[in-house]
Order: sequence, then structure tokens, then C-alpha cells
Amino acid sequence: MPDPAETPALDTRGYAVRDPYFGAPYIDRDEWREAPYPHRNIHGGFENTDTRFTFYFPAEEEWGGRMYHPLEGAHAGHEEAFAGAMGALLGGLDMMVKLGGYMVESNSGHIGDDVDPRAGIDPGLYGYRASVESARFSKYVCRQVFGREPDYSYVWGGSGGGRRSPLCLEYGDGVYDGALPFMGGGNVEPHGTNSRVRSEQPFSFGSMFNVQRLLRGDKLDGVIDAMAPGGSGDPFVGLSQHEREELANLYRLGYPRGDEFMIAKPMGQIWLWCSIAGMLLEEDADYFARFWDTPGYVGHDRPEVVAEDLIDVDLPISRIITAQDLMGEEFSAPEYADAKAMILLMASSSGAWDLPVAIEVKGLKGGYSTGCGVLIQSGDAAGRQLFCTRAVGDIWFCDGRADANILRFRGVEVGDRVRLDNHAFLAFCYAYRHHISDDPLNDFLRVDGRPVYPQHGVPAQSPLMGVPYSGQYSGRLLWIHHTHDASLWPPQGVIYKRAVENAQGPEAAREKFRLQWTQNAEHVPPMLLPSCAERATSTWLINYMPIIEQGLVDLAAWVEQGVPPAETAYVFADGKVSLPSSAKARGGVQPVVAVTVDGAVRFDAKVGQPVTFTAQAEAPEGAGTFTQAQWDLDATGAFALEAEVPPGQTELTLRTTTRFDRPGVYFVTCRVRLNRQGDPTARRQLENLASARVVVA
Repeated sequence: MPDPAETPALDTRGYAVRDPYFGAPYIDRDEWREAPYPHRNIHGGFENTDTRFTFYFPAEEEWGGRMYHPLEGAHAGHEEAFAGAMGALLGGLDMMVKLGGYMVESNSGHIGDDVDPRAGIDPGLYGYRASVESARFSKYVCRQVFGREPDYSYVWGGSGGGRRSPLCLEYGDGVYDGALPFMGGGNVEPHGTNSRVRSEQPFSFGSMFNVQRLLRGDKLDGVIDAMAPGGSGDPFVGLSQHEREELANLYRLGYPRGDEFMIAKPMGQIWLWCSIAGMLLEEDADYFARFWDTPGYVGHDRPEVVAEDLIDVDLPISRIITAQDLMGEEFSAPEYADAKAMILLMASSSGAWDLPVAIEVKGLKGGYSTGCGVLIQSGDAAGRQLFCTRAVGDIWFCDGRADANILRFRGVEVGDRVRLDNHAFLAFCYAYRHHISDDPLNDFLRVDGRPVYPQHGVPAQSPLMGVPYSGQYSGRLLWIHHTHDASLWPPQGVIYKRAVENAQGPEAAREKFRLQWTQNAEHVPPMLLPSCAERATSTWLINYMPIIEQGLVDLAAWVEQGVPPAETAYVFADGKVSLPSSAKARGGVQPVVAVTVDGAVRFDAKVGQPVTFTAQAEAPEGAGTFTQAQWDLDATGAFALEAEVPPGQTELTLRTTTRFDRPGVYFVTCRVRLNRQGDPTARRQLENLASARVVVA
């Protein structure tokens, strides 16, 4: 393999930055690396800024003339995320090379969860300018490495990367030919704005937390059961008036039906609260005060619905726990799994295994710990404000914004005191009522066009999320959204389509925009999600990354050959996206499957009685043919029973019979996969699944 030490040093002085904010580019690392895939690794940045980048060039014979620029999720802040754990999960350098590209990463103009000190609050810098300048410079370097610039360039990403990748296309001035955002969202303003994103979605998360708080335990289990396959379909049974009202409002705001289990398992949503809580308390202080002392707000009018959950105490720290400590036997119990998942992903990506991420505090009696403020009162870190992402017994896992995110509990000693106060978070649980936009989704909170509750304006999100969408761009954009995403709910999936149609007109939108829905997909792949006792998460949620990879293939075909990608038919009403039941009517690229017993999704059986399950699967037109099918009969997620799939089939009827030896409720699942070429060994095995319920007595 080529050794950069034996080749001429890369020139940086001949590059003229287009954006005057950036100083001259520099390269501080240029070496050949074998992992995560053999490549020439080039790292650097722009002088007098916090912008950093990494370029990954494969061997010249493997390069297909493309550049791919994946954008990190959340607030970004790292320029090597896709070379580590995130790349392994979401498609990193290996996938980029297989698609004919070299890979670009940037930290979106900031280090960690903090702003560039020189730029301060500049959402344009973090939303697209740092990424665009890094990608533009990569083409200058590419010309030196491969002798020419890429023929085509693509930007893509999910979550925060889905939020920012359309901005790169809108403002990239020819740097990119196409974009593939998945799970994005945000508001829309005219092209050229440099305002921060304003969206009520973070406060919709407060509604989700409120339902978890009010229903935690058996009542929430009842909701989950009612909305699972073969359930009653009525999630309101046994709930009080206030509980019904809050659950109904959660659904109206767009929470995905069928994913109620994730209400009890906050992941990205609680991270977002921790990262913006301090900002909200500064910029929206009036709301957080009025919630407790003014008529028209629950904290004042109905204190009984929050009183038992209040926390406001001062306690000493008895122990400090690092990310490395979480790998030990002590934290292997199932109750720690939810708290560990995101922390271990962070540590494996950044190498920060010594970061203190949790504390032990003893003496707290009752209250609702999720989201609670944790203010360090004494010692070297006094004044640092964090918030609780999850508490397990006396162990509190915490995060924060800016330095609090980067440092967590560094500098904290056993014996230092913390103030635990959740007044702000309980107010956040009802904030969705008091911060509504003109989106028709919020019409249930208006009468005759007037808000029912006192209003405080739609909050601005962190500047690290970039600027609002405009819908004005050149090139092509394929948007992919998920039906079961508990972090970016389905209503967020229709925003950009409207933006493009309003900015460019329906005719131009048809030339430049397509929307696909992925059924049964959450915000992250199932292996990162917790499972419930009754059934593994992978028996109702799919691994969506093959669909994203197929989307990148189809985007390139659209840009380079003029072949538009398939789109998905859908209906959006009452905050819910509904898809046609047949593949022919639905379209898209994902297979459609249904599982029944005697034509129904629920069957009552006796112990030892043979039960026969039937799976009907269809492939959308042009999506390929079926390659694999597996049954999971015990809800473990093992999918141990392989079904025979004849080659070349676009429709399948599969049957299996089993007996249940003990009384109980069982979910039997069939998972099917297809491939565009019908090859069961190839990449991009697109999947879907369905389940039926058997109640054995």
C-alpha cells in the first residue's frame, strides 16, 4: 500500500478558502492506516477556528470517482466518528469505499458540545459552513492524491446529520450533487437566514416524559400491551382523566403508534434535554417561573399532579463512576443496560474511558429523578450544572452542555455536595402546551385560532443544530424517515417535502425531491435499544442501515443517470403516518409482510395445541426479489428457524407450526429480506417483519 511518507507532502498553500471566516487549511496527520479499512488518513483543520476534518482515501484502484460526506448525529463536534463505533453501526469507511467513494468528516465547526469561542453563537457555521469548506478542501486534496477531483459528491446523515445535510446542499454552492438525510426535522425560513432553528419538537419530548412519569409501572405496561400486535388497540383503559389527556396529547403531537415501549426508555430525548436545559432556563426563564406561580399553568393550578415527584435536596457525593467502571461485573445487571448504551458508544468512539459519567448519592426519598438538575455545590467543580439522564438506585448518570458535557464529573471528589432539583424538568413536561407554532399539528391546542394556554413562543434550539431549512437547492435530495422513530417523530418527516414544494413549486420538487418511509424502524438500530421481558426489541424493529445504503445507491443513480428513486405512498393525519397494506400500493424499496393465525393477529390456544402461523410477504415493484426469511418462535430475537425462499420470488407465502408448553402470551415473528439483484450473499439485504400474538391457557 502507498506510504504517504514516500510521496510528496500535500500542498495546502495553494488552496484559497471561499468562506472568509476560515484561516488557511493545515494538515497535521498524513499516514496510511489499515483500519477500519485500508486508507490514507489525512487530518487537519483551518487556522484560527475550531473546525477540524479527516479525509479517508482508499487505494486508487478502489476509488470510483465519488466523494461521500457523512454528518455526525446529535450536535456533532467530532471529526472521526464514522471511523469508529458509529461507522460500524451506521456505515463507515467500508461502506463508502464499496460505493466508490472516499470519505470526508468534519466536526461541524466545534469541538465536543461547545461552540467555537471565536464564532460564538453562529448557527450557519455549525449547520453547514464548516462542513462545506472542509468538503471543498477535500476536493483540492483529492486532486493531489488521485490526480483529479471527484466526479460526484454526496452528503448524508441521520438525526442531527439529517438536520444538517440538507443545509449543506442548500448552501454548498456546487460542492455537493445530492443529499440523503434520514430522520431530520426543524422549521422552515426563507433562504439566506442565519437564525437558529425554532421547533417545538424538544417540548414534545416533554410530553413523552410526562406520560412516562404519570404511567410508569403497570399502567404504561397496559398501554404497551394494548398497542402491540393482537392487543386491544385501546391504550386508555384504566387511566385517570389527567393520564388520558396527557397520553392523547402525546399521540396528537405525533408519537409513533406501536413504539410505546420506548416511552419508558428515553435515550436521545433525555440527552437533548440535558444539552439544552441550561439554555432554555436562560432564554425562557419566564415560563419556568410562571409554571409554578401563575394561573393557567399546571404547576400552579394542579400541584397535586406533580407534588409527589418533586425533588429539591442537598446531598453529598459518596462515589464517582467512570465509563470504564461500567464495564465491570457490578454494572452488568439488566437495570443498568439503558444507562450504559449511549455512554459506552460515546467512550468507544472518543476513547474517553476515564470520563466520570455518574455519581452515587444516598439519602434521597422518592421523587422523579429523570431530567433532575444536578448542581455541584462545593469543591473545585462548584457551579457546574448537569442533569440526570437516568438513575438506578443511588447511582445517577448525568450529562450537560458545553464544558459540563465534556467534563461531566472531572474535578469532583467524594464528599462534594450536589443540589438535586427537578422543578425545571417537571415544568418541561407540560411546556408543549405553552410553546406552539402555526403548524396544523398543534391545532388541538387552539380554539378559533387562539391558543388555549398562555404562550411563550417557540424556543430556539442549540446553534449547533444549524439554521432553518429553506427547501431551495440545486441537485437532488432523497429523504428517508422512519415510522417508529421515538426521537424524530413521523410528523418531522413531512416538513421538508412541504418546504421544497413551497420554495420551488411542485413541478421542480418532483425533479429534485423524493420521500421514502421505512416501516418498523427506530432512531437507532435494534442492537442499541433495550429489550422488554416479553419480547426482544429486534422482533418488532428492524435494522434500517441496508435501506440507507440502498438509498445512497439510488441517489447516485438519480444524480448520475437520471433514474429517480422509488417513493412511498402514505397518508398523514392526526399526527400519524399510515402506509398502504400492499406493496404495490405502498411503493418504496422495503418489503411488506403480515403474520396471521387463522386470518387474525391474535389466537387463543391451549397448552400443547399445534398453532400454524402464515406469513404473506410482497416486494415493491423494482425493489428486487426475496432472499431470506426467518421465524422467531420464542421472542428472543434469535430468528433461529430458517424458511426456504425460492430464488426470484416477489411474493411469498410461508407457514410454520409450533406448540407452546406453558401458559402465557407469545409473539411469533417472521422477518423477510430482499435484495435488488436477488443475491442472498450481497450487501443491502432490505428487511421488514411482522408478528402475531398467541395467548396460551
